[in-house]
Amino acid sequence: MSAFWIATIGTSVIAFALKYTGHNVPEKIFSHPKVQAINALIPIALLSALVAVQTFTEKSKLMVDHRLAGVGVAMIALFLKAPFPVVVISAAVSSAAIYNWF
Repeated sequence: MSAFWIATIGTSVIAFALKYTGHNVPEKIFSHPKVQAINALIPIALLSALVAVQTFTEKSKLMVDHRLAGVGVAMIALFLKAPFPVVVISAAVSSAAIYNWF
């Protein structure tokens, strides 16, 4: 058995164990207000980290390119409370414009 299959099976077992453990946690733990507040912030932190990694890195190297302009335009649009489609379209257009013109 190759290292790839050992890693795949090991990861699958760990994922199953985590899911099984999560289903067996008592309800009173999740109903605590502090736990609910933390659970509400976890997706925000994960998505922010994903955006940062995808914006500033390419093949494990730090990069500053057209993606940074798109994120910057999106941040400005969000600060101005623009609707979500406007945020996405403005970020895409600005990123594409910089990519094609510079």
